[in-house]
Amino acid sequence: MSTTGHRTHEAGETTVDTDVIVVGAGPTGLLLAGDLAAAGLDVTLVERRPAGRSNLTRAFGVHARTLELLDTRGLADALEATGTKLTRMRLFGRLSLDLGRLPSRFDHLLITPQYEVERLLEQRAADAGVTFRHETALNGLRQDADGVTAELTGPGGTPLTLRARHLVGTDGHRSTVRTALGLPFPGSSVIRSIVLADVRLTDEPAGSLTVNGTGDSFTFIAPFGDGWYRVMGWDRTRQVPDSEPVDLEEVRALARRALGTDHGMHDARWISRFHSDERQVPAYRVGRVFLAGDAAHVHSPAGGQGMNTGLQDAANLSWKLIAVHRGEAPDPEALLDSYHSERHPVGAMVLRSSGALVRLAMAHTPATRALRAVATTVLGAVRPASAKAIGMISGLGISYAPAPGAGRTSGRRAPDVPLREGRLHELLRAGEFVLIAPDGAAPALPPLAPTTAARVVRATWKDPARRTTALVRPDGYVLWSSR
Repeated sequence: MSTTGHRTHEAGETTVDTDVIVVGAGPTGLLLAGDLAAAGLDVTLVERRPAGRSNLTRAFGVHARTLELLDTRGLADALEATGTKLTRMRLFGRLSLDLGRLPSRFDHLLITPQYEVERLLEQRAADAGVTFRHETALNGLRQDADGVTAELTGPGGTPLTLRARHLVGTDGHRSTVRTALGLPFPGSSVIRSIVLADVRLTDEPAGSLTVNGTGDSFTFIAPFGDGWYRVMGWDRTRQVPDSEPVDLEEVRALARRALGTDHGMHDARWISRFHSDERQVPAYRVGRVFLAGDAAHVHSPAGGQGMNTGLQDAANLSWKLIAVHRGEAPDPEALLDSYHSERHPVGAMVLRSSGALVRLAMAHTPATRALRAVATTVLGAVRPASAKAIGMISGLGISYAPAPGAGRTSGRRAPDVPLREGRLHELLRAGEFVLIAPDGAAPALPPLAPTTAARVVRATWKDPARRTTALVRPDGYVLWSSR
């Protein structure tokens, strides 16, 4: 299926043909590129930064649904060895959410730096054959009926043209792909002058994520598990530009104000100041170009859902592009359109939920404090309410609209059920659909399946009492079930 080739123009500019161009080598782009290359597509990953990773990272939490997706790629266990598992989230001083109730093998929040996620995904992408082009910037793009042409500048200012059937922008909140498409990024800043630090503590808090606020300030602390802690804080009375210097004493003062103690913070290895926006692009697909991750949506850091949502975008899009490039999708355009129809509502939901959390943390008027008290009481006392909140934050509660006539479980996350051939997540590591049937049954693929019978992984329920049949998508959601 690969269209790979090279052409040299008279002016010295080189055109490289590939199947898919991915712009942006953060977690979203790395997972997507690795998936595509593992399926046999020729993939070029374009990144402005030089090769190598930095530990200057804001993302630090990996939720249960993301860990499940990494498990289906054989990476979850290695990632879990890099961080610490939190089974409870403490919010607003008195609300404690029990993650141990999550219906998953990963009944926790994993605290680990983003660079650990990138390290594993980058190695996987390289092993799969992704072509990396570092120190390369996108200048513009154009589309036609057959593909996308990307105009780039490589190392030393060398001009380069890449030609592909599809292009995906995973290049962050300042996305050059989004700008080249002329798409708006409506929204506003939800919170300014947030300070961030990675520190060591003399007086270590309890081993759970700690969040508290006074209305005029808030602070949270999360352990990485290696002796370092991530601290984030905000002060309503100190709203300054991102460029304003920040030192450890400012971080200590914020912690004392919100938590009553700074826990003896010392030896900061990184301190920065930033602001957080709530924005979402109106279209995740424009012709042959797609947007994913922060290029498509940004929101407050509350709930730690940013990197997770981007990785889940990538998992949703990758198998659809693979099916189209293989020529196996009954309706290619409808399948590619479903990326937007499934993931745009999820991005909107994350904006709402993370925005609600940060606004409750910032509550300072009597009315908003009363609202926070009510929300805290309900979430703490009403089990269905807390389960729904945890499900949304963890990603386990996300589902998609069922396909017509595809069965009542269509669009739902498939649990990691035990099968005679192994766990479902282990079988999904092939990157293909998994067809689960009762013992002795040999069902045909439903007509709507964007794959071929030769590629499907066939499995049998371990429980002989189960008589249903289910076709599970490569991203772990049910495409079709017999009832």
